[in-house]
Amino acid sequence: MTPEPAHGQYAPVVPLHSAPGGVERMAPHDREAEQAVVGALMLAPGVIGDVNGSMDPADHYVPAHETIHRAILALHSQGQPVDPITLGHHLEQTGELVRAGGRPYLHTLIQAVPSTANATYYAEIVHDLARRRRSIEVGTRIVQAGMSAEATEDDLREALALGAATVPAAWPEPIPLDRQPKLPPFPVHALPGWVSDFVVALAEETQTPVDLAGALALSVLATAAGGRAVVQVRGRWREPTNLFVVVALGPANRKSAVFAAMTAPLYEAENTLVEGSNLTIVEAEVTARMAREAADKAAAQAAKAEGPERDNLVAEAIGLAQTAESLTVPPRPRLLADDATPETVTTLLAEQGGRLAVMSAEGGIFDIIAGRYSGVPNMEVFLKGHAGDRLRVDRRTRQEFIEAPALTMGLAVQPSVLEDIGKNRGFDGRGLLARFLYCLPESLVGYRKIDPDPVPPAVGATYERNVFALTLKLADWTDPLVVQVGPEADAALMAYGEHLEPQLRSKGGRLGHIGKWAGKLVGAAARIAGLLHLAEHIDGGTNTPISATTMGAAIELADYFAAHALTVFDLMGADAALARARSLLSVLEDNGWESVSRRDLFAKLSRSEFPTIAELEPAAAVLEEHGYLRSETPPRTGKRGRPPAPRYLIHPSVREPKA
Repeated sequence: MTPEPAHGQYAPVVPLHSAPGGVERMAPHDREAEQAVVGALMLAPGVIGDVNGSMDPADHYVPAHETIHRAILALHSQGQPVDPITLGHHLEQTGELVRAGGRPYLHTLIQAVPSTANATYYAEIVHDLARRRRSIEVGTRIVQAGMSAEATEDDLREALALGAATVPAAWPEPIPLDRQPKLPPFPVHALPGWVSDFVVALAEETQTPVDLAGALALSVLATAAGGRAVVQVRGRWREPTNLFVVVALGPANRKSAVFAAMTAPLYEAENTLVEGSNLTIVEAEVTARMAREAADKAAAQAAKAEGPERDNLVAEAIGLAQTAESLTVPPRPRLLADDATPETVTTLLAEQGGRLAVMSAEGGIFDIIAGRYSGVPNMEVFLKGHAGDRLRVDRRTRQEFIEAPALTMGLAVQPSVLEDIGKNRGFDGRGLLARFLYCLPESLVGYRKIDPDPVPPAVGATYERNVFALTLKLADWTDPLVVQVGPEADAALMAYGEHLEPQLRSKGGRLGHIGKWAGKLVGAAARIAGLLHLAEHIDGGTNTPISATTMGAAIELADYFAAHALTVFDLMGADAALARARSLLSVLEDNGWESVSRRDLFAKLSRSEFPTIAELEPAAAVLEEHGYLRSETPPRTGKRGRPPAPRYLIHPSVREPKA
């Protein structure tokens, strides 16, 4: 059992100590369930909404747990990360660290969590036991008043009133709907050392958020390895190593400068590949031209001939024509494209054996996909190029077939571009938006150093040399390099999948409203792990399996992108339930109900926004998660007839007059 803080410092949460001694000893409680609740809140902040709907911090029997629970909610409401370190610092700042059991106790609570997926169940246990203790409190007060010979009728009424006031569960402070949480910083330490050193140094030199260079670094690695390496997760599950990454940052943030520095070694590698292929291309062109000329000459001679000689010349001309047709000229190597049309991207992918990267410091590619030139959206190559699905395109003059396309995208755009593409329902409907990893850094404009430190020459040279080497190392691979996932890394990835799964629920799940995107997050973590692994083994050792440490770093990066995706999709208007929840809250504030039936509430709503009662329920669920209301089904008054309709209990603060 997990150790408890020293009991001498604490008193029970509810005032049972004033009751007879036997009652206190029998007070219903479950310390392990309480520990599991607060431990789960530290491990998985995404369950806070579910736990809030099941219990109040005052439900804890151990005061230390109530103190810790309230501190977690305070940090979460400020958009701050929650873990034993940040929590210990917060409690020390508020003078409550000793009351909470000290820093070591915060760490032991993490070990007390069997599964964060069961946090709501643990909370229900704690809440049920708190109700039992409150019932005992009520009974004790009434019994003591009734047994006292000196108790007057007013004393009895007061005991009943105090008891009645004790039974209802307290309302915690609601979480504001319009609060955007502070987004986590880019975990640059998760990158391999030579990559993180350059990312940090470049961010310092350009005075840009480290997120910009960090996210683009993953695109650079994906350009070097995409189409030439795959991650063998387990069974038939393989993940390619290409990525779609988009960084949204406002103007005057030096995106182009960072972009140029990060991609420079890729262009150098592309030039080297071109120079190395020039002689081969020239030889192939001369050979093909001579073969065509020979075939044309033979065909002309056959056309002039007569009699038996004609048949021989025709046969010879046909043979030469077939030979000329079979000769192909290899294309000039290409690693990178900019704002290319979907048709051009398809052709380049076919020519380059399925490998290409679209890298751009502008957002014009989205306009092109939407049909800027053709008037018809064309996103097939981008959808299949991300997933690695076979792509066959029939042209009027030729057929293009790509067995396993691996398209990488690295984009740095303005936030307004994301708002615009969010209005294009075709992007979301086809699943294009679900394929990007999103990054929304905080601008440093107005806070930049005028004379920052430049990138140390050795750091820049190492980055350029390693990206160049990785690109050329994999350039000639036709069958992909298969990167295996080690047993411990696989266990970490499975645990991550189990952790994410409850969050994908459409009702109440933290990631439910962006389920199309979040459903690909485990696969994205595997892809990132493969890229980190390759970058860690530039000089060899790529045949060793991915380690648990590398997988942990990839999962940390995936969590970073998940936090940013929630805000980005909100920016793009993906969370319709949140928008309706704001409207619903406004109606509740205007009417001042203490409780209201679902039918009466629906009657007050706009039919343009809530055409059916089905649209009410997700919005009400959002308000319930944020603590603005509670759903309650009244008990039956008889054995027959329909069960009572559920009612919504409204938070007292919603009913307060607004200044």
